[in-house]
Formats: sequence, C-alpha cells, structure tokens
Amino acid sequence: MKLPIAVFALFFAAATAVTAQPAPAPTLTITPGETLLNVTAEGRSRRQPDLAIFSAGVVTQAKTAGEALTANAQRMDAVIAALKRAGIAERDIQTSTLTLQPQYTQPRPPEPYPRRDPAGAVIEPAEPQAPRIIGYEARNSVQVRVRRLGEMGRVIDTLVSAGANQVDGPSFTVEEPEPALDEARVAAMQRARERAELYAKAAGLRVGRIISISEQGGYFPVAEQIVVTGYRGGPAAPPPPPSPVQPGEVALGVNLTVQFALVR
Repeated sequence: MKLPIAVFALFFAAATAVTAQPAPAPTLTITPGETLLNVTAEGRSRRQPDLAIFSAGVVTQAKTAGEALTANAQRMDAVIAALKRAGIAERDIQTSTLTLQPQYTQPRPPEPYPRRDPAGAVIEPAEPQAPRIIGYEARNSVQVRVRRLGEMGRVIDTLVSAGANQVDGPSFTVEEPEPALDEARVAAMQRARERAELYAKAAGLRVGRIISISEQGGYFPVAEQIVVTGYRGGPAAPPPPPSPVQPGEVALGVNLTVQFALVR
C-alpha cells in the first residue's frame, strides 16, 4: 500500500521537527561531601595600539535636495581623494553614514490669550504656524583606519584642508588581538585558582575539581578623541597645525567565571 505524497510529507516534517529538538543542557552534579564555589576573575594584557579608527565627513546645506547632495558629493570626492593621497588604502576607507534631511522653520507657538492694541481693541490670538521646509542638509561620512599612527595628525590636517567639516575620533585598537587575549586568559585562570585556594583555606577545605569555566571578553582602550566641526553648510575654519596624537596603551582582557568543587 502506497501512502499519498501529502501524508508522507507530513510524517517527514514531524520526524524532522522531533530530530531538531535541542539537547537538554547538562545539569551540574555535586557529589556528597563537595561544596560548590563560584569565582569570577579578570585578566588583562596591555599592548601598544597599531591601528587608529576615526570618522571624517562633510555636511552641506542647500535649498533643494538635489543641490545639497550634489555639493556634498563633490566635497566628499575631494575628501576621499585626499585620504588616498595621504597613503590610506582603499580597503581602509568605508562609508558609514549617508543621509539627507529636510530643514524646517521654527514653528510660531500659539498665543495663550487675546491681546489689545494701543487703542484698546481686542486682537485675537494668531493661529499656530506649522513648520515648513526651507532647505535640505546632506551628510556623508567615512570610517577610516590609519595604520601608521605617527601620521595621524597630518592625515586629519589634510582632510580638513580638503573640505571635511566633521572629524570624530580616533579610537585605538590592536589589529591582531588573540595573542594578547590568550595572555589575559592565562592570567584570569591563575587569579581564579588563587582566589579559590584562598576561600578554601578560610573555610577549612581544599580545592577539588573544576566543574565549569565561562568566559566573557573585554576591551579596555585608553581613549583620546579629536573632534573638528565646521559651520553647517560651509567649510571648516582653517585648521591649526596638527597636534601630536598620543596612542598610549590599550588593555585587552577577559572575565572568567569558574566553578570549583571544594572538598575536605
């Protein structure tokens, strides 16, 4: 006897649904004579950053949306060209923001009650004035990664000279964080073990087995920020000589939660 195709498909779907059920999470097993201890420990590893990330952009205003976008595109092309001339690779320039927003007049608030003119005649309150569009503002910005940190000040100076009127950053980081994170993991585990030994000794017990280890990553930069903002719709003021940028250090870290079984 052959089953209809629809019935076979129904059986197959039901079997698949049963198979796809996630396995139950394992339960922690504490044997008699064991005491559960949860310890949280942090490990950090410090590095000199080798990468700086900041954003640079152009804000333009015009009466029509097309005019605002056209002016913005022309100035943004100049900014991107300046970045490339400064030695920034194309892979290190990424568009992060592109917006076009209408600009409105300030609405006239309603008057709370009638007024009288100098002759004593009553003047009825004026109707509230709804805002109206008087122009458009276009914004375009790129995220930039600088790999030669000693040239950071010169790059920012070049951008502002090319027409960028918004520069935000930098934030410093390490391009290859795993070696530093591995150091932090070892340090965090050592700290967790030392802390467990301390608790066990105070309680008259000793550290037995490890039941579980849970990791949460962390990143602790030493932040510095440079902000350059020009007038809306116009070029930024002539920039001062570029200030030296001090990258300092970044600390990469992990937090571990370790469950120990304490025994007598």
